[in-house]
Amino acid sequence: MRVGPSQDEIRRQNLGALLRHVHVHGATSRAELTTALGLNRSTIGALTADLAGAGLVSEGTPKETGRAGRPSLVVRPESARVYAYAYSIEVDRLRAARVGLGGEVLDRRELDRPRDLDAGETVPMLAGALKQMRERVPPESICVGAGVAVCGMVRKADGLVRLGPTTGWVDEPIGAALAVELGVELPVTVGNVADVAAFAEHARGVAAGCDNVIYLYGDVGVGAGIIAGGRRLTGHGGYGGEVGHMVVVRDGTPCECGSRGCWETQIGEYGLLRAAGRSDARGRDALLAVFDAADRGDARAQTAVRHAGDWLGFGVANLVNIFNPEMVIFGGTMRDLYLAAAAQVRSRLNETGLPACLEHVRLRTPKLGDDAALIGAAELAFERLLADPLDAA
Repeated sequence: MRVGPSQDEIRRQNLGALLRHVHVHGATSRAELTTALGLNRSTIGALTADLAGAGLVSEGTPKETGRAGRPSLVVRPESARVYAYAYSIEVDRLRAARVGLGGEVLDRRELDRPRDLDAGETVPMLAGALKQMRERVPPESICVGAGVAVCGMVRKADGLVRLGPTTGWVDEPIGAALAVELGVELPVTVGNVADVAAFAEHARGVAAGCDNVIYLYGDVGVGAGIIAGGRRLTGHGGYGGEVGHMVVVRDGTPCECGSRGCWETQIGEYGLLRAAGRSDARGRDALLAVFDAADRGDARAQTAVRHAGDWLGFGVANLVNIFNPEMVIFGGTMRDLYLAAAAQVRSRLNETGLPACLEHVRLRTPKLGDDAALIGAAELAFERLLADPLDAA
Protein backbone atom coordinates (compact mmCIF):
# COMPACT_ATOMS: atom_id res chain seq x y z
CA MET A 1 0.00 0.00 0.00
CA ARG A 2 1.33 3.42 -0.98
CA VAL A 3 2.08 5.58 2.08
CA GLY A 4 2.91 8.96 0.56
CA PRO A 5 4.33 10.81 -2.43
CA SER A 6 7.45 9.43 -4.05
CA GLN A 7 10.77 11.26 -4.05
CA ASP A 8 10.23 12.19 -7.68
CA GLU A 9 6.81 13.67 -6.90
CA ILE A 10 8.24 15.67 -4.00
CA ARG A 11 11.04 16.94 -6.22
CA ARG A 12 8.58 18.03 -8.92
CA GLN A 13 6.42 19.79 -6.34
CA ASN A 14 9.44 21.63 -4.99
CA LEU A 15 10.59 22.60 -8.47
CA GLY A 16 7.15 24.05 -9.15
CA ALA A 17 7.09 25.90 -5.84
CA LEU A 18 10.50 27.46 -6.47
CA LEU A 19 9.70 28.48 -10.03
CA ARG A 20 6.32 29.89 -8.97
CA HIS A 21 8.02 31.97 -6.28
CA VAL A 22 10.49 33.65 -8.66
CA HIS A 23 7.74 33.96 -11.30
CA VAL A 24 5.56 35.95 -8.89
CA HIS A 25 8.19 37.72 -6.76
CA GLY A 26 10.98 38.22 -9.27
CA ALA A 27 14.69 37.93 -8.52
CA THR A 28 15.14 36.18 -5.18
CA SER A 29 18.30 35.14 -3.36
CA ARG A 30 18.93 31.53 -2.46
CA ALA A 31 18.86 32.54 1.20
CA GLU A 32 15.41 34.09 0.78
CA LEU A 33 14.16 31.01 -1.08
CA THR A 34 15.41 28.80 1.74
CA THR A 35 13.27 30.77 4.19
CA ALA A 36 10.24 31.18 1.95
CA LEU A 37 10.00 27.54 0.88
CA GLY A 38 11.18 25.92 4.11
CA LEU A 39 13.89 23.89 2.36
CA ASN A 40 17.58 23.56 3.17
CA ARG A 41 20.33 25.28 1.20
CA SER A 42 21.55 22.19 -0.59
CA THR A 43 18.02 21.35 -1.78
CA ILE A 44 17.52 24.91 -3.03
CA GLY A 45 20.84 24.67 -4.86
CA ALA A 46 19.91 21.39 -6.53
CA LEU A 47 16.44 22.63 -7.54
CA THR A 48 17.89 25.85 -8.95
CA ALA A 49 20.45 23.88 -10.95
CA ASP A 50 17.68 21.75 -12.47
CA LEU A 51 15.61 24.82 -13.44
CA ALA A 52 18.67 26.60 -14.81
CA GLY A 53 19.56 23.52 -16.84
CA ALA A 54 16.08 23.64 -18.38
CA GLY A 55 16.58 27.31 -19.28
CA LEU A 56 13.83 28.54 -16.95
CA VAL A 57 15.92 30.54 -14.48
CA SER A 58 19.40 32.01 -14.24
CA GLU A 59 21.66 32.69 -11.29
CA GLY A 60 24.04 35.49 -10.56
CA THR A 61 25.47 37.69 -7.85
CA PRO A 62 23.34 40.57 -6.58
CA LYS A 63 24.20 44.03 -7.87
CA GLU A 64 24.57 45.43 -4.36
CA THR A 65 24.47 43.67 -1.01
CA GLY A 66 25.56 46.24 1.56
CA ARG A 67 26.83 43.35 3.65
CA ALA A 68 30.21 41.85 4.38
CA GLY A 69 30.96 38.28 3.34
CA ARG A 70 30.02 36.20 0.35
CA PRO A 71 26.63 37.21 -1.05
CA SER A 72 23.90 34.67 -1.68
CA LEU A 73 23.31 33.93 -5.36
CA VAL A 74 20.17 35.48 -6.83
CA VAL A 75 17.72 33.38 -8.86
CA ARG A 76 15.95 35.21 -11.70
CA PRO A 77 13.20 34.08 -14.07
CA GLU A 78 14.32 33.89 -17.69
CA SER A 79 11.70 36.45 -18.72
CA ALA A 80 13.13 37.20 -22.17
CA ARG A 81 13.48 33.53 -23.07
CA VAL A 82 10.40 31.80 -21.59
CA TYR A 83 7.07 33.31 -22.51
CA ALA A 84 3.36 32.83 -23.20
CA TYR A 85 1.02 34.52 -25.65
CA ALA A 86 -1.93 36.37 -24.13
CA TYR A 87 -5.12 37.68 -25.72
CA SER A 88 -7.94 39.85 -24.46
CA ILE A 89 -11.15 39.84 -26.52
CA GLU A 90 -13.13 42.91 -25.49
CA VAL A 91 -16.22 44.57 -26.86
CA ASP A 92 -14.46 47.33 -28.81
CA ARG A 93 -10.89 46.04 -29.14
CA LEU A 94 -8.68 43.01 -29.44
CA ARG A 95 -5.37 42.93 -27.60
CA ALA A 96 -2.47 40.52 -27.89
CA ALA A 97 0.79 40.33 -25.98
CA ARG A 98 3.86 38.19 -25.48
CA VAL A 99 4.39 37.93 -21.72
CA GLY A 100 7.62 36.64 -20.23
CA LEU A 101 7.99 34.37 -17.22
CA GLY A 102 7.80 36.76 -14.29
CA GLY A 103 4.89 38.72 -15.76
CA GLU A 104 6.86 41.12 -17.97
CA VAL A 105 5.02 42.26 -21.12
CA LEU A 106 7.62 41.82 -23.87
CA ASP A 107 5.54 42.81 -26.89
CA ARG A 108 1.97 43.87 -27.56
CA ARG A 109 -0.56 44.60 -30.29
CA GLU A 110 -3.99 46.26 -30.24
CA LEU A 111 -6.73 46.20 -32.88
CA ASP A 112 -10.13 47.84 -33.10
CA ARG A 113 -13.00 45.39 -32.89
CA PRO A 114 -16.33 46.25 -34.56
CA ARG A 115 -19.14 45.22 -32.23
CA ASP A 116 -20.72 42.94 -34.83
CA LEU A 117 -17.49 40.99 -35.42
CA ASP A 118 -18.16 37.27 -35.07
CA ALA A 119 -15.77 34.64 -33.73
CA GLY A 120 -14.86 33.39 -37.19
CA GLU A 121 -13.58 36.86 -38.12
CA THR A 122 -11.93 37.46 -34.75
CA VAL A 123 -9.65 34.42 -34.66
CA PRO A 124 -7.65 35.26 -37.82
CA MET A 125 -7.05 38.78 -36.50
CA LEU A 126 -5.63 37.39 -33.27
CA ALA A 127 -3.51 34.91 -35.20
CA GLY A 128 -2.18 37.75 -37.35
CA ALA A 129 -1.10 39.66 -34.26
CA LEU A 130 0.74 36.57 -33.00
CA LYS A 131 2.56 36.13 -36.30
CA GLN A 132 3.78 39.72 -36.11
CA MET A 133 5.06 39.22 -32.57
CA ARG A 134 6.65 35.88 -33.44
CA GLU A 135 8.95 37.63 -35.92
CA ARG A 136 10.62 39.41 -33.01
CA VAL A 137 11.10 36.37 -30.77
CA PRO A 138 14.78 35.64 -30.02
CA PRO A 139 16.19 32.27 -31.09
CA GLU A 140 16.11 29.42 -28.55
CA SER A 141 13.08 30.91 -26.80
CA ILE A 142 10.48 28.69 -25.15
CA CYS A 143 6.75 29.29 -25.64
CA VAL A 144 4.68 27.49 -23.02
CA GLY A 145 1.23 28.16 -24.48
CA ALA A 146 -1.44 30.81 -24.91
CA GLY A 147 -4.16 32.23 -22.68
CA VAL A 148 -7.29 34.04 -23.77
CA ALA A 149 -9.48 36.42 -21.74
CA VAL A 150 -12.94 36.95 -23.18
CA CYS A 151 -16.04 38.89 -22.15
CA GLY A 152 -18.56 36.10 -21.68
CA MET A 153 -19.42 32.87 -19.91
CA VAL A 154 -16.60 30.39 -20.51
CA ARG A 155 -16.94 26.65 -19.92
CA LYS A 156 -14.07 25.58 -17.68
CA ALA A 157 -13.68 22.13 -19.21
CA ASP A 158 -12.81 23.16 -22.76
CA GLY A 159 -12.88 26.97 -23.07
CA LEU A 160 -16.14 27.09 -25.02
CA VAL A 161 -17.74 30.55 -24.87
CA ARG A 162 -21.27 29.54 -23.93
CA LEU A 163 -22.67 33.06 -23.98
CA GLY A 164 -21.18 36.47 -24.65
CA PRO A 165 -24.14 38.87 -24.44
CA THR A 166 -22.02 41.92 -25.31
CA THR A 167 -20.20 40.22 -28.20
CA GLY A 168 -23.21 38.28 -29.49
CA TRP A 169 -21.34 34.96 -29.28
CA VAL A 170 -23.12 31.71 -28.41
CA ASP A 171 -21.33 28.34 -28.03
CA GLU A 172 -18.14 29.50 -29.74
CA PRO A 173 -15.11 27.15 -29.37
CA ILE A 174 -12.70 30.08 -29.42
CA GLY A 175 -9.80 28.21 -27.80
CA ALA A 176 -9.91 25.28 -30.21
CA ALA A 177 -10.34 27.58 -33.21
CA LEU A 178 -7.40 29.73 -32.15
CA ALA A 179 -5.19 26.67 -31.63
CA VAL A 180 -5.92 25.54 -35.19
CA GLU A 181 -5.33 29.01 -36.63
CA LEU A 182 -2.02 29.38 -34.82
CA GLY A 183 -0.81 26.14 -36.34
CA VAL A 184 1.26 25.16 -33.34
CA GLU A 185 0.87 22.30 -30.89
CA LEU A 186 0.52 24.47 -27.81
CA PRO A 187 -2.25 24.47 -25.22
CA VAL A 188 -4.69 27.38 -25.46
CA THR A 189 -6.55 28.14 -22.22
CA VAL A 190 -9.62 30.39 -22.17
CA GLY A 191 -11.07 32.29 -19.22
CA ASN A 192 -13.51 35.05 -18.40
CA VAL A 193 -11.87 38.49 -18.50
CA ALA A 194 -12.93 39.49 -14.98
CA ASP A 195 -11.76 36.18 -13.56
CA VAL A 196 -8.31 36.32 -15.17
CA ALA A 197 -7.88 39.99 -14.21
CA ALA A 198 -8.65 39.07 -10.61
CA PHE A 199 -6.11 36.25 -10.93
CA ALA A 200 -3.45 38.74 -12.06
CA GLU A 201 -4.16 41.38 -9.42
CA HIS A 202 -4.15 38.71 -6.72
CA ALA A 203 -0.83 37.26 -7.91
CA ARG A 204 1.15 40.44 -8.56
CA GLY A 205 -1.13 43.46 -8.32
CA VAL A 206 -2.94 45.54 -5.73
CA ALA A 207 -4.47 42.45 -4.09
CA ALA A 208 -1.20 40.58 -3.54
CA GLY A 209 -1.37 39.13 -0.05
CA CYS A 210 -5.18 39.28 0.10
CA ASP A 211 -6.97 35.93 0.15
CA ASN A 212 -10.52 37.24 -0.35
CA VAL A 213 -11.00 39.62 -3.26
CA ILE A 214 -13.72 40.76 -5.65
CA TYR A 215 -12.61 42.27 -8.96
CA LEU A 216 -15.47 44.12 -10.68
CA TYR A 217 -14.90 44.53 -14.39
CA GLY A 218 -16.95 46.72 -16.70
CA ASP A 219 -16.94 46.84 -20.50
CA VAL A 220 -20.44 47.12 -21.90
CA GLY A 221 -21.62 44.66 -19.27
CA VAL A 222 -20.37 43.89 -15.78
CA GLY A 223 -18.73 40.76 -14.39
CA ALA A 224 -16.67 39.79 -11.38
CA GLY A 225 -13.63 37.72 -10.66
CA ILE A 226 -13.80 36.29 -7.15
CA ILE A 227 -10.91 35.04 -5.02
CA ALA A 228 -12.11 33.17 -1.92
CA GLY A 229 -9.66 31.68 0.55
CA GLY A 230 -6.83 32.39 -1.90
CA ARG A 231 -8.47 30.42 -4.72
CA ARG A 232 -10.38 31.50 -7.81
CA LEU A 233 -14.09 30.92 -7.34
CA THR A 234 -15.45 30.09 -10.80
CA GLY A 235 -18.30 27.72 -9.99
CA HIS A 236 -18.97 24.16 -11.11
CA GLY A 237 -18.92 24.76 -14.86
CA GLY A 238 -16.82 27.92 -14.80
CA TYR A 239 -19.72 30.34 -15.12
CA GLY A 240 -19.48 31.98 -11.70
CA GLY A 241 -19.04 35.71 -11.27
CA GLU A 242 -21.84 36.94 -13.56
CA VAL A 243 -22.80 39.55 -10.99
CA GLY A 244 -23.98 41.99 -13.65
CA HIS A 245 -26.98 39.74 -14.14
CA MET A 246 -28.24 39.95 -10.57
CA VAL A 247 -31.81 41.17 -10.99
CA VAL A 248 -32.13 44.35 -8.92
CA VAL A 249 -35.27 45.89 -10.48
CA ARG A 250 -38.19 43.54 -10.95
CA ASP A 251 -39.61 43.90 -14.48
CA GLY A 252 -36.99 46.58 -15.13
CA THR A 253 -35.08 47.55 -18.26
CA PRO A 254 -34.44 44.68 -20.73
CA CYS A 255 -30.88 43.31 -20.53
CA GLU A 256 -28.68 41.91 -23.27
CA CYS A 257 -28.86 38.50 -21.54
CA GLY A 258 -32.62 38.27 -22.15
CA SER A 259 -33.71 39.06 -18.60
CA ARG A 260 -34.96 42.37 -17.22
CA GLY A 261 -33.72 44.65 -14.47
CA CYS A 262 -30.17 43.26 -14.23
CA TRP A 263 -27.62 45.23 -12.22
CA GLU A 264 -25.69 46.10 -15.37
CA THR A 265 -28.75 47.88 -16.83
CA GLN A 266 -28.18 50.44 -14.07
CA ILE A 267 -24.37 50.70 -14.03
CA GLY A 268 -23.28 49.40 -17.45
CA GLU A 269 -22.53 51.43 -20.55
CA TYR A 270 -26.02 51.44 -22.06
CA GLY A 271 -27.80 52.37 -18.85
CA LEU A 272 -25.45 55.20 -17.96
CA LEU A 273 -25.45 56.71 -21.46
CA ARG A 274 -29.24 56.44 -21.62
CA ALA A 275 -29.58 58.23 -18.28
CA ALA A 276 -27.23 60.97 -19.54
CA GLY A 277 -29.35 61.48 -22.67
CA ARG A 278 -26.67 60.04 -24.96
CA SER A 279 -28.26 56.76 -26.07
CA ASP A 280 -26.78 57.07 -29.55
CA ALA A 281 -23.20 57.13 -28.23
CA ARG A 282 -21.10 54.02 -27.67
CA GLY A 283 -17.82 52.98 -26.08
CA ARG A 284 -15.54 53.94 -23.24
CA ASP A 285 -14.79 57.35 -24.73
CA ALA A 286 -18.50 58.13 -24.62
CA LEU A 287 -18.59 57.19 -20.93
CA LEU A 288 -15.54 59.31 -20.20
CA ALA A 289 -17.26 62.22 -21.94
CA VAL A 290 -20.21 61.85 -19.54
CA PHE A 291 -17.90 61.83 -16.52
CA ASP A 292 -16.09 64.88 -17.87
CA ALA A 293 -19.38 66.70 -18.48
CA ALA A 294 -20.51 65.90 -14.93
CA ASP A 295 -17.22 67.25 -13.58
CA ARG A 296 -17.80 70.48 -15.54
CA GLY A 297 -21.27 70.95 -14.08
CA ASP A 298 -23.62 69.41 -16.67
CA ALA A 299 -26.74 68.73 -14.59
CA ARG A 300 -28.03 65.74 -16.56
CA ALA A 301 -24.60 64.12 -16.61
CA GLN A 302 -24.25 64.67 -12.87
CA THR A 303 -27.62 63.05 -12.22
CA ALA A 304 -26.70 60.06 -14.39
CA VAL A 305 -23.36 59.60 -12.63
CA ARG A 306 -24.89 59.91 -9.15
CA HIS A 307 -27.61 57.41 -10.10
CA ALA A 308 -25.09 54.89 -11.44
CA GLY A 309 -22.77 55.44 -8.47
CA ASP A 310 -25.60 54.79 -6.04
CA TRP A 311 -26.47 51.54 -7.83
CA LEU A 312 -22.80 50.55 -7.93
CA GLY A 313 -22.59 50.98 -4.16
CA PHE A 314 -25.83 49.04 -3.71
CA GLY A 315 -24.51 46.03 -5.63
CA VAL A 316 -21.08 46.16 -4.02
CA ALA A 317 -22.73 46.19 -0.58
CA ASN A 318 -24.59 43.00 -1.44
CA LEU A 319 -21.40 41.34 -2.69
CA VAL A 320 -19.55 42.45 0.44
CA ASN A 321 -22.32 41.02 2.63
CA ILE A 322 -22.19 37.68 0.77
CA PHE A 323 -18.45 37.17 0.31
CA ASN A 324 -16.90 39.28 3.10
CA PRO A 325 -13.86 40.28 0.96
CA GLU A 326 -10.79 42.12 2.14
CA MET A 327 -10.73 44.16 -1.06
CA VAL A 328 -13.01 45.20 -3.91
CA ILE A 329 -11.19 46.27 -7.09
CA PHE A 330 -12.88 48.33 -9.81
CA GLY A 331 -11.53 47.56 -13.29
CA GLY A 332 -12.43 48.54 -16.85
CA THR A 333 -15.28 51.04 -17.01
CA MET A 334 -16.13 50.25 -13.36
CA ARG A 335 -12.87 52.01 -12.49
CA ASP A 336 -14.02 55.10 -14.39
CA LEU A 337 -17.44 55.03 -12.72
CA TYR A 338 -15.98 54.47 -9.26
CA LEU A 339 -13.55 57.38 -9.61
CA ALA A 340 -16.35 59.63 -10.85
CA ALA A 341 -18.85 58.64 -8.16
CA ALA A 342 -16.78 57.47 -5.19
CA ALA A 343 -18.86 59.48 -2.72
CA GLN A 344 -22.11 57.81 -3.83
CA VAL A 345 -20.49 54.36 -3.87
CA ARG A 346 -19.12 54.68 -0.35
CA SER A 347 -22.30 56.26 1.00
CA ARG A 348 -24.52 53.46 -0.30
CA LEU A 349 -21.99 50.81 0.77
CA ASN A 350 -21.87 52.17 4.32
CA GLU A 351 -25.66 52.42 4.42
CA THR A 352 -26.37 48.91 3.10
CA GLY A 353 -23.35 46.81 4.07
CA LEU A 354 -23.27 44.83 7.30
CA PRO A 355 -20.95 46.54 9.82
CA ALA A 356 -18.96 43.36 10.47
CA CYS A 357 -18.34 42.89 6.73
CA LEU A 358 -17.32 46.53 6.29
CA GLU A 359 -14.72 46.53 9.07
CA HIS A 360 -11.77 45.56 6.91
CA VAL A 361 -12.90 45.93 3.29
CA ARG A 362 -10.83 48.25 1.07
CA LEU A 363 -11.94 49.76 -2.25
CA ARG A 364 -9.18 49.96 -4.83
CA THR A 365 -8.40 50.40 -8.54
CA PRO A 366 -6.12 47.93 -10.38
CA LYS A 367 -2.37 48.27 -9.96
CA LEU A 368 -1.92 46.54 -13.34
CA GLY A 369 -4.46 48.80 -15.06
CA ASP A 370 -5.79 47.51 -18.37
CA ASP A 371 -2.90 45.03 -18.52
CA ALA A 372 -4.56 42.95 -15.78
CA ALA A 373 -6.54 40.95 -18.36
CA LEU A 374 -3.50 40.26 -20.54
CA ILE A 375 -1.27 39.31 -17.63
CA GLY A 376 -4.05 37.16 -16.20
CA ALA A 377 -4.49 35.39 -19.54
CA ALA A 378 -0.75 34.71 -19.59
CA GLU A 379 -1.00 33.32 -16.05
CA LEU A 380 -3.50 30.75 -17.35
CA ALA A 381 -0.90 29.62 -19.87
CA PHE A 382 1.93 29.55 -17.30
CA GLU A 383 -0.03 27.33 -14.89
CA ARG A 384 0.96 24.13 -16.68
CA LEU A 385 4.65 25.07 -16.54
CA LEU A 386 4.48 26.08 -12.87
CA ALA A 387 2.75 22.82 -11.93
CA ASP A 388 5.49 20.65 -13.48
CA PRO A 389 8.39 22.74 -14.82
CA LEU A 390 10.57 20.03 -16.31
CA ASP A 391 7.70 18.22 -18.00
CA ALA A 392 6.19 21.35 -19.58
CA ALA A 393 9.41 23.13 -20.58
